[in-house]
Amino acid sequence: MARSKSDRPSYRCTECGWSTAKWLGRCPECHAWGTVEEVGGTPAVKTTAAARVVSPALPIGQVDGRQVAARSTGVVELDRVLGGGLVPGAVVLLAGEPGVGKSTLLLDVAAKAASAQRPTLYVTGEESAGQVRLRADRIGALDDHLFLAAETDLSAVLAQLDAVRPALLIMDSVQTVASPEVDGAPGGMAQVREVAGALIRASKERGMSTILVGHVTKDGAIAGPRLLEHLVDVVLHFEGDRHARLRLVRGVKNRYGTTDEVGCFELHDEGITSLADPSGLFLTRRAEPVPGTCLTVTLEGRRPLVAEVQALTVDSQIPSPRRTTSGLENSRVSMILAVLEQRGQITALGKNDIYTATVGGVRLGEPAADLAIALSLASAAGDIPLPKNLVAVGEVGLAGEVRRVTGVQRRLAEAHRLGFTHALVPADSGDAPAGMRVREVADIGEALRVLPSAPRRSRAPRARTEPEPANQSRR
Repeated sequence: MARSKSDRPSYRCTECGWSTAKWLGRCPECHAWGTVEEVGGTPAVKTTAAARVVSPALPIGQVDGRQVAARSTGVVELDRVLGGGLVPGAVVLLAGEPGVGKSTLLLDVAAKAASAQRPTLYVTGEESAGQVRLRADRIGALDDHLFLAAETDLSAVLAQLDAVRPALLIMDSVQTVASPEVDGAPGGMAQVREVAGALIRASKERGMSTILVGHVTKDGAIAGPRLLEHLVDVVLHFEGDRHARLRLVRGVKNRYGTTDEVGCFELHDEGITSLADPSGLFLTRRAEPVPGTCLTVTLEGRRPLVAEVQALTVDSQIPSPRRTTSGLENSRVSMILAVLEQRGQITALGKNDIYTATVGGVRLGEPAADLAIALSLASAAGDIPLPKNLVAVGEVGLAGEVRRVTGVQRRLAEAHRLGFTHALVPADSGDAPAGMRVREVADIGEALRVLPSAPRRSRAPRARTEPEPANQSRR
């Protein structure tokens, strides 16, 4: 006897919840093997009928915008990235590598945002309540209106919301919480989707701001389904080298503001603090200029930062010279080396070990730092220091030309504010700040003329000086 349509079995992936009418060995949605299981009969197709309108549509000019006014978090640099602060009902996803300082930053935010009228609930799923308390003592993040709970069950988290009724919820992290109503381990695609969806619904219904901490993969992308980034209102990336003090918060998505702002923080033993003027971390103060160093101005979002590029060249002892970079793209440095050798006629670079780095842990990835890298390499090759108080901004092409970059006026204004008096920029870069001497260059050959003398083309070994023979006695 043939089965009726309602009695036919259906199959569902236990990881992502994808459903199908036939069994498959691999889920087409999440590409997981062996996760498609039979769940029973195929559900009947239903249609949704029109219901009574509860809140009628209004002209956009009559919508009250005061309900979504941003509230300050108490952390200036985080408010800068968020566009003024946290909006009631907004859900923020903060992702970053392990140990970069996400929990430290959010614990500081939780303490500063807590008040009698707006309590804060901090839910930790990765640590115990005692561990979080020890961190709070160390960074001074204690407040009577900051509530702490260690939960990994979604139903328990929702119960805590009913008990505390917070204005701000911090969930650290969304991958550690699981729902008993959904199959799969915590952190799986189905669990992350269910947990995030439940917390987003609770935030919108209560007018509660929520910050979710997310894990990242080894490639730096946010772990879990891509749907998570679409559901939340704001996506932030927390970046920084764990061996350096600087930390950056970048806005990737923001429904309430721009995404070209960057927040700068300094991580230290006593916690994490905002850096209103972080350029000092990227500079080395010295009385006299040193060969192989050049300053540039990079744009992190809309914020200009003065950074220092250092280069060192030494005679190589192996057939294949070393090329080591830190804070710079290796492929970009290799390209600039080729341009200097071919267009700048600096032949000494090809046979030397070359080391390039930035100061303070900053990463320079934009092409505007090309000219500073080229000048630092030429300065190191010739052992000639660049003029004091000089900054260089510009992109270097394969033909040796120096191309224009964006935001030259903002870059020069920041350099002038910090006391730099000379600048090297591409041609037609616009007006310069008053009191600053700006030299426009069209190609790398013209840029190398700022060196006091031409860099040496080769490093020939010094001639060995033989001792003069002693005066012979007269016959």
